[in-house]
Amino acid sequence: MNASFSRFSKFCAIFFNGIVNENPLLALMIGLCSSLAVTTSVVNGIGMGLSMTFVLLMSEIVISVFRKLIPDSVRIPVFIIIIAAFTTVIDYVLKAWFPDLSKAMGVFIPLIVVNCIIMGRVEGFASKQPLGDVIPDALGMGLGYTWVLAAISVVREILGNGSALGFQILPDSFQPILFFVLPPGGFFVFALFISLNLFLKKVVNSPAPRSTPHSC
Repeated sequence: MNASFSRFSKFCAIFFNGIVNENPLLALMIGLCSSLAVTTSVVNGIGMGLSMTFVLLMSEIVISVFRKLIPDSVRIPVFIIIIAAFTTVIDYVLKAWFPDLSKAMGVFIPLIVVNCIIMGRVEGFASKQPLGDVIPDALGMGLGYTWVLAAISVVREILGNGSALGFQILPDSFQPILFFVLPPGGFFVFALFISLNLFLKKVVNSPAPRSTPHSC
């Protein structure tokens, strides 16, 4: 019972580390190029996030399982081949089943191969940790990346088009703000999210005020 609870606690700690504490975008600030490029619509943001999560999860699993068999001298080329294999899988799946989404995201799906988030996690974590730890790490990092992309996409699409996911959100009288669908708008919204994240961390981590005894 205690061992099972300990494993579950460790799973949750690793998972939520990627969601919040070491969020790839808000905390580590890596993988920004593709993030800002695809977040002009919610569908693109979610599609990119889930695609990256799939590649990260499968790559971490394979590398963790075979980590002791991969020579240090060729580990980087081997990692790239593994990542490229799963990137090719998700690229063909999108082209076959979601052609519009694949066309909208263009070159950014193939570029998952060189995504800093994936390479950083497989080199710094999966190549050193057992399978039981890399699964929550990959899911946490991937979904942490996905929710930020989705949130940024919601703001940019609503303010830039007045709609989200094909539904009209703002009234017809609203004049779409072109700035938010352009690259500067992506940087602006991303900066707002970083500021909000830093503010919330400061609030959460700030010590509670001590109560001073009242003098008689």
